[in-house]
Formats: sequence, structure tokens, C-alpha cells
Amino acid sequence: MEQSVDGDKKSFTLQYIDWKNIHHNKFHVTEEFSVMRSTTKDHYRPDLVLFVNGIPLCIIECKRPDMKEPLKQAISQHLRNQQEDGIRNLYVYAQLTLSIATQEASYATNATPEKFWAKWKESENEKENSETLLALKNKPLPEKVKEQLFSDRFRYVRQYFDALEQQQILPTEQDNYLFGLCSPERLMDIIFNFILFDNGTKKVARYQQFFTIKKSLHRVRNVEEGKRKGGVIWHTQGSGKSLTMVMLAQAIAMEPSIRNPKIVLVTDRTDLDDQITKTFRKCGKFVENATTGQRLVELLESNSDAVVTTIINKFNAAVKKISKPLESHDIFVLVDEGHRTQHGMFNIDMQKTLPNACFIAMTGTPLFKKDKSTAAKFGGIIDAYTVDQAVIDQAVVPLLYEGRVAIQHVNEGPMDTYFNLVTEPFSDYQKADFKKKFSRYDQLNSAEQKIYAICWDISRHFRDNWQGTGFKAQLVCDKKINAIKYKEFLDEIGIVSTEVLISSIDEREGEDSAYEKSTEKENRFWKKMMDEHGNAKSYEKNIISRFKNQKDPEIIIVVDKLLTGFDEPKNTVLYLTRNLQSHKLLQAIARVNRIYPDKEFGYVIDYYGVIENLDDALKMYSSFEDFDEEDLAGTLTNITDEVNKLPQKHSDLWDIFKTIANKRDAEAYQQLLKDEAIRVLFYDKLAAFAKSLKLALSSLQFHKDVDEKTINRYRDDLKMFMKLRAAVVERYSDEIDYKQYEGQIQKLIDTHITVEKIDTIIELVNIFDKDKFQQELENTIEKEAKADKIASRTAKHISEKMDEDPAFYKKFSQMLKDTIAEYEAKRINEAQYLTRVQEIMDNVLAHTDNEIPEQLKSRDVAKAFYGLTIESLKEKTNDYVILREVSIQTALQIDNLIQESVLDNGKPIIDWQFKTNITGKLLIDIGDHLIDEVRDKYNLELSFQEMDKIADDCIEVAKIRYK
Repeated sequence: MEQSVDGDKKSFTLQYIDWKNIHHNKFHVTEEFSVMRSTTKDHYRPDLVLFVNGIPLCIIECKRPDMKEPLKQAISQHLRNQQEDGIRNLYVYAQLTLSIATQEASYATNATPEKFWAKWKESENEKENSETLLALKNKPLPEKVKEQLFSDRFRYVRQYFDALEQQQILPTEQDNYLFGLCSPERLMDIIFNFILFDNGTKKVARYQQFFTIKKSLHRVRNVEEGKRKGGVIWHTQGSGKSLTMVMLAQAIAMEPSIRNPKIVLVTDRTDLDDQITKTFRKCGKFVENATTGQRLVELLESNSDAVVTTIINKFNAAVKKISKPLESHDIFVLVDEGHRTQHGMFNIDMQKTLPNACFIAMTGTPLFKKDKSTAAKFGGIIDAYTVDQAVIDQAVVPLLYEGRVAIQHVNEGPMDTYFNLVTEPFSDYQKADFKKKFSRYDQLNSAEQKIYAICWDISRHFRDNWQGTGFKAQLVCDKKINAIKYKEFLDEIGIVSTEVLISSIDEREGEDSAYEKSTEKENRFWKKMMDEHGNAKSYEKNIISRFKNQKDPEIIIVVDKLLTGFDEPKNTVLYLTRNLQSHKLLQAIARVNRIYPDKEFGYVIDYYGVIENLDDALKMYSSFEDFDEEDLAGTLTNITDEVNKLPQKHSDLWDIFKTIANKRDAEAYQQLLKDEAIRVLFYDKLAAFAKSLKLALSSLQFHKDVDEKTINRYRDDLKMFMKLRAAVVERYSDEIDYKQYEGQIQKLIDTHITVEKIDTIIELVNIFDKDKFQQELENTIEKEAKADKIASRTAKHISEKMDEDPAFYKKFSQMLKDTIAEYEAKRINEAQYLTRVQEIMDNVLAHTDNEIPEQLKSRDVAKAFYGLTIESLKEKTNDYVILREVSIQTALQIDNLIQESVLDNGKPIIDWQFKTNITGKLLIDIGDHLIDEVRDKYNLELSFQEMDKIADDCIEVAKIRYK
């Protein structure tokens, strides 16, 4: 390829023999190279054109490395030549185009925009190719070829290349691409098997797709013990998983050693099923979409060789209807997002009905440790392509993360009053349960003032960065009702255009229970959508079409929909206002990492605070743990161990009810569980049994080893005990029905929680820039850890000093607890948490309180008496001015009385604390003051016991402070 040294461009003809012989590997390259000058005079000519039977199938542009941006120029030259005024006829039949510049290169098909040109890398299993390439690179050219190449060149050019042959030359990246993509076998394989049209656009496989399909075919060709071995393909979001499925299905269908294969593609959602079906049809592949279980049964039992697509529940319904197992080993089940669909009875029923079928799982998110059994069920890992690799290959754009928080202020008085009123008749257990649900962050997340503030922030952020560019955004909410509120506020602000896409009001989405009732606002919204679109399917289709193809909406608002399987490259910003974890979080952020012209990054703007969740998920997402056989075997052994414990756990559960004579007497069970201790034991034993049974039912070995009668008994018992649990929970009020209070609580929150502003707490950082992202995470965690340490030390100090000034330290102790609770509930961020505990510590150590009256500032011990007095009297009057004045005068008088009794020339009398003549007199003197100057003077209802307690508490403080 060094023929361009003197700037004289030439095209070389490389002749292959007949196409039909490709499938039998009976092809070769002729030794002769014939020089062919381009007939076009006015246009830049390609450096190399590879012909097959006179048809130009591969066109290569090569640029010198000393040029500015040589690769970019080579791609631009390709694209210019394909324009109407270029040499378009040369590209009509071209299947592959390469742009190379010694140490960098890219490849594509014709008419591919620059942004989508791909990188090629050899598979780890193709290392022997490097030795072949090295030998080929250093093989001397035949003399006849040299004559053709250098006949019209200056002599020094020939001498230069002759000298190169005298020593070994290492292959360049240019050589890797020419050999990896243009060697006869590889080029013809790619052209015939790995190029397809997707909705009219010609696409070529990326290297990970090519080698994955090769690995998969190598695995499934062999039949061992009556079946073919499947496995798991993990290719990150945005790496072309749908097209990989198409090409894999095609490869299986065309494999000569597999006769009449039946290929079934299974997804877990209707929209994914539609997407896969459409992808096949757009690619010109015949596909049958089984929309019912019965239709799938017919297709499975027929001799049809069509590729079949379906969703998991239809597949599950179908396999249950097949009475006789289909034992062919030529049935291939390709499962999308296998870690989600292959748990429990779905997997068991598949394996029972299709015992010899080959199962291959495709997933875009990694197999977390708890999903190791998925890999085992499918036969191990076939291939992995991580997000790190995808970013390096520019198959997806990097993601920038920014953390923002709404600064909330809580008017605690009304909230506390309401809580006390509602919980007055509750038991301690019920109060704890109610308080736990009452303080949920998700409830605070629904505060209207918070939603309104975030809407303004989103509006300004989108307007200032994206409006008018054609890029779009996605806003993720935690509930349908909140999604509707966000739209209402965004529409009211009027800066950005929006649409809401939620599931039917009859379907659970973002709710705690499947039995949640829809609000009036949700019902009105849904009715409006149905009036406009006709039905749920049209509503979803129309909203997505508008988002993809029209200027408006600029932002699409969702809850769970479109967090997986939704590909719109213009989608650039993800506004996150809810908690997401693990697979769901990874799926969500991948909505904005698709490549699009002029799109350099995807953006995640986080208003909830998922940075630690993101870090945990990314550790799995960006690195691949190759589970070896021993690791997988250990996982299965653990499952077996757990299953073996099932009979004992079943027996332990029944043992609780051994005293019940009539096992059909439902009332007897509930009466026995009246005792709270027995009830708690029942809850624990039932949970243990349910967990083991669920695990057992997901194991095929369990179904083989245990007879159907026993399995059904386990199931029936679990069903009965779960109903019993629900009945006794309600009967004995072990849990509070939070829903009956939710409306009132939400109204309180909307009224009494205000939002000051939106703060940016984590500046934009590239998620895949590990060092910087980790630093931001550490900064976040560091503030939390520092605040925790300060809080811990302050709490210890308060505990040690509590007796010196009970009211003061009790107040700051409560402030500390409230601050920690606010942070844990995510009402404040790490920085605010740190600031608050620092302020509390400073005040505690300095023994200062803004509420201490001026008259007491120089009387440290009197401050403690003031705190005790105001704490004791605050329920006796609603007049705060009187309360404060009485407490000041009482504190000063008590301090005067104590100093007069226990101090001698300013120093405490030795052991006065143990002299009853001193303490007894103080008790009487303080009591007299409280009777005359407090009770009678201000007409306060103070009992003698209450007055004695004030006096006792003050004397106990004095014993510590005056010693």
C-alpha cells in the first residue's frame, strides 16, 4: 500500500474466482495484480479497489500519516466520491469501504455517515492471525509484480522498497485492517453473511458482532448427549444487540450442519417483541410474530422454518399447552435480557417442554453475582462486550453525570402535631411502622414545591443547552401521578414542550402494590389520552412517533416505560428524579448513550442522588467477571444445599400449629396467633419456607428429584399460610394501612415543606473517566463519613454531659438525631449534612444556644436551670412571653438560692451534695419560690409533684456543676 509515496494514485484489480464456490472454501487469490487507472479525470481516485468477477466490492482510501487528521480526510473523500457529482457508479456495488492511515483506520458500508464508521479488532481467539500477518508482511513480492508496480516510477522508489525487504517489518494498524477485513475468506464471509439492510440503511457487523456469532456457531454445531450447548451473550446497551440477534438467527438458519432449524426469539415485553420483529422485517428476513400462545404452539409443532418472535408470557402459555415434549435438538431459543426472563417456572417449563433445545441469552446489562445461575442455565458465557470497550470503539457516546439537589425546609410544628394526633391510639410497634412510612423520601419527592422547583431548573437547563438543536430529553419519575404533575408544571412554565407516556391506569407502574387505586388526576389524564388516541397501544405508538419524528415534544416524561429497549439517538439528556438501582439504572442511563451526528456526550442530570448506586452498578457494567465452571458449579451446589433444607423448613412451619386438632379450622389458626411472640415466630418461619420454595421451584433438578404430589403440597401450603399471614396482620393490626393517611400527609408536605433553590452538588463528570468519577464519589462519601464521625463524637459528648444541663443537651441531641434522619431520608445532601453537624458540635462544645436570654449569658449554671424550667412549664401556658419571663426569673432565683447555700467565699462547701441539711433546705426554698412566684403569681396549674421534680432536677445539676 505504499504506492502513494510519489503522489501518483493508482487502483489495483484483485480478481476472485466464482462466488458460488465461497461456501465450499474453494477460492483463492490470483498471483497477478493488474494496474488499472481510473477513467475519471476530474475526481480524486481511490487508492485500492478490490474486485470480484469484475464487480468492485471493497474500496479503500489511504492517507499519509503526516497529513492533518488523515483518517478524517480519508472518510470525507469516500463520502465526497459517493455524492451525485462524484464517482458514484464505482460505489453502487461496493459492500465495504475502508479508510486507513498507517496507524489508524475505520470501516463502514457505502453511504455511512462519518459518525457511524466502526473500528475493527481481532478476537482473542484469532491471535494466530498475527503470526500469519507478520509472515505475509515480510514475504518478498514476486519480480513480475514488482515490474508492474514500479515500471513507471523513479528508480529510488524501487530501491526504497527493495531495501525494506532486507529486514523484518512489523505490521501496522493499516495492515491489520487490510488483512482482517480484506483477506479473501474474511472479506467474502463479511459480504455474504454480515451485511444487511436495516430499514433501507446498509449496515455491516461490528467486530464484536462478527466474532460473537462465530463463537456461537462454533458452540452450537456440536451435539452432545442429544442437545446443543447454549450460553449467554452480554453486549452492552447501544452495541447493536438487536442486529446481532438477526445475524445470529440468519447464521443458524444458513449453517449447513443444522437441518431445518426452528428459531424462536423471546423477549420479556411487548414493545421489545415489536422492535425485534420490525428489525427482522426491515432487514428483509421472514419472521412470524406469535401473538398468542396457541399460535406459538402451532409454529413450534409445525415443520415451518420461519424465525418466530414472541414474548415470554406467550411462550410460557405455549409450553404448558404442549402435551408431548418437543425433543428436537434443532430448536433454538434466543432470549432477550435472559437474566430477567429465566428465573423461576419460566425456565423450568421451557426445559421440560423443550428438553434438547439450545437456549442462547442476549443481555445488554451485566450478569450480577446473584445472576450467576442464569449463565449456568444457558451453558456459560459465550461473549462479553463491555461499555468500556464500546466507549473506546466509539460505538456509544460517553455519559456525563451531574448531581443536583432541591434545598428543602420543613415546618416541623404542624407535621409533628399531625403525627402525634394520628398515632395517639397506636401501639409502639404501629407507631414505628407508621413513622417509617411517614418519613419515606419518596413521599417528600412528591412535594409539589419540590416538583415545581425542579421543573423550573429543567426548563432553564434544556433551554440554555439543547433547545433548537434537535436533541431531545427524557424525564424519569417515580409515580404516574408525579409524571402528570411534572407535565402540568412544565406546561405552566411554558419553556419546553412535553408529553407523558405511562402505562394504563389498570397496570402497576411505580407503585408499592398491584392493588393501588388511581387518583382522580390520573383517571382524568388517562381518559384524555384515550379520547385523543383511541387505545393504549395507539397512545404509546403516537407519543413515541412524535418524540422521534417531530420537533415536539422536546422532553418525554416516563415512569417505567422506555427505560429499556427504547432507542432514539437524538435522546441526549436524562433527567432523573427517582431512585433506580442495578439493571434498571444501567438500562435507564443507556437511553442517552446512542451515537448521533454532533452528539459528543449523553447527560444524566440526577435530582435524586443515585451516585453511589451508579458506582456500584458501573463496577459490574464496565468490567466482566468471567464465571468459570468451578464458580458456576459452586453456585448450583449452594442452590442444592438450600433445596435440601426445604422439608425441615416446611416441618418447622407446621410445628407452630401442632396443637390445633382440626387443621381445616381457619379460626383456630388465627386464635393461636393472637400471642404476639407466636405471631412473630410464624412470620419468620413462613419467610424462610417461602424463600427456599421459590429457589427450589427454579431448579430443574428439584422437579426431577421430588414427586409432583409433594411439590403441589408445598405450593398449596405456602398459599394457605400466605393468606393466613394477611388475615392476622389485618386482624391484630401489625401493620398500618398507610394509604388511608397518604392524601392528608401529601397535603401537609405540599403545604409545610418549602424549596429554597436547586443546588448543583456534583459538577459534570464523565461516568467512564474512572479517576474523576471516583474522585467525585469519594468527595461525596468523604463528606458523609466526616459528618458521621462528627455526629458520633458529638453524640458521645452530649451523653457524657447530659446531667450537667439536661434541657440543653437534650435539645441538641434531638437536633443531631433529626439532622441524621433528614440526611438518611435524603431531604439534605452530604454537604448540608456536614455543615449542620459541624454547627451542632460547635454549639455543644461552646455551650451556646441562640435561644438563651441575654440576662443569662454570663450565668452558665443558670442556663441549665432555665432549660429545665422552660421544659417543665411549656405545657402550662400558651403565652410564650410569660413562659420565657417566668423561666428566666426562676432560673436566676434558683441559682442565687443554690449559690448562697453551697458556696463559701466563692468555693463549694466540701461534700455539700451529701449533707441533707443543705439539700433539704434547698428543696424547701426552691419549692416556696415556685409556689409564690410561679404558680400563684401567674395562675399556673402546677402540682406539688411537678414542683418537687423541678427542684430535684435543678439540685442534681448543681451537684455536678458546683463541686
